[in-house]
Amino acid sequence: MRGTLALARSFDRPVKLLLVNQLTINTGFYMLMPYLAGHLSGTLALPAALVGLVLGIRNLSQQGMFLVGGTLADRLGHKPVIVAGCGLRTVAFLLLAVAGSLPALVIASALTGFAGALFNPAVRAYLAREAGARKVEAFAVFNAFSQVGILVGPLIGLLLNAVAFRLVCLVAGVMFAVLTVAQMRALPGKTVPEAGGDGADGDGRGVLPAWRGVAGDRPFLLFSLAMAGSYVLNFQVYLGLPLEIRRVTGDELGITLVFAVSAVMTIAGQARLTAWATRRWRPPQAIARGLVVMGFAFTPLALAAPWAGTAVVPSGGVARMLALVPVLGAAVLLSLATMIIYPFEMATIATFGGRHMVGTYYGLYSTLAGVGIAVGNLLTGWSLDLGARAGLPALPWLALALIGLGCAAAVAALDRSGRLAPSPEGTRATA
Repeated sequence: MRGTLALARSFDRPVKLLLVNQLTINTGFYMLMPYLAGHLSGTLALPAALVGLVLGIRNLSQQGMFLVGGTLADRLGHKPVIVAGCGLRTVAFLLLAVAGSLPALVIASALTGFAGALFNPAVRAYLAREAGARKVEAFAVFNAFSQVGILVGPLIGLLLNAVAFRLVCLVAGVMFAVLTVAQMRALPGKTVPEAGGDGADGDGRGVLPAWRGVAGDRPFLLFSLAMAGSYVLNFQVYLGLPLEIRRVTGDELGITLVFAVSAVMTIAGQARLTAWATRRWRPPQAIARGLVVMGFAFTPLALAAPWAGTAVVPSGGVARMLALVPVLGAAVLLSLATMIIYPFEMATIATFGGRHMVGTYYGLYSTLAGVGIAVGNLLTGWSLDLGARAGLPALPWLALALIGLGCAAAVAALDRSGRLAPSPEGTRATA
């Protein structure tokens, strides 16, 4: 942890502010979102289908609008888009506190997602711009601060939710309101790329030509496709691992343990691991090796599957902890892989974006990752059901392992072909 804090202190004021910004954003978000489904189904007594609709609209409005948010950041500057996103989320969370009808809930959920689509690409583009040649280090400490929010937010939300979910919404909304005002006052605003003319983005083109240019960047699209599988694998901490924990233990205590292990590992070791990897590998090599680790993360589950059976382990004692060992092993390896990949991945996308279109590239990349997660979750769920029916419980875990190895091979192939090599500043984004 001291290494992470020392690395954070080594950056200039704008980067430090962005780190605190991300910590606060994640704390406020994860304070509320884990308990929203329970509020909808319990307090408001909505049927499961409507709960899924409300939550799905939030995800769709965020993933589907990332490209818009990133483009606005490139055109208007990073600071105003970040401030607008945080202000919009303030309104959304306060609306959730009072919403009792389905239309109000849908509007609040859509606003919550669109707010994230505004500030997420803008924050990353701003960080890449301010960090300069130290992008990898900046994104390493950025990931650690993000994990602090993911760890602390649910704990605060748990305490507040014991009083009332409305209190959770109000406190989270106030946090975003304070963050909005603080960023308006403290965040430097000199982040607008050199304008290319009225009605054009930073490289002098209109929005649609710029989007066509990004969509025609074959190396970027191939890299995005190769990395989509990594998001499917990472998402298993929300899908595959919780299902396996419930299957072998019958409760959800192990889920909390998985998230705690992941957060503590990242907070304590991200800075040192990134420094170690930077000394040994080029960015594409680090990403490929991280993807190999991510694939192997599912081998403990595959090896244990034939013996895990279908019986639930009695509560308490050594037997329950032993039943969780394969899941925790997978969680540790997934966290380690993410710690290796994330800083180099984010720096690579910034390189694709050049001087003027980093936000747009981050936006499209996040949208493509969201599509990959949606398709991947469908296939993962299908493979889990198929494995259970066919008496092959290791099947889904072996399939996920192969996805990781396939992604690693794809990134390595792109590296060998020179498609991931740094190009002269801005040529990829403007060619």
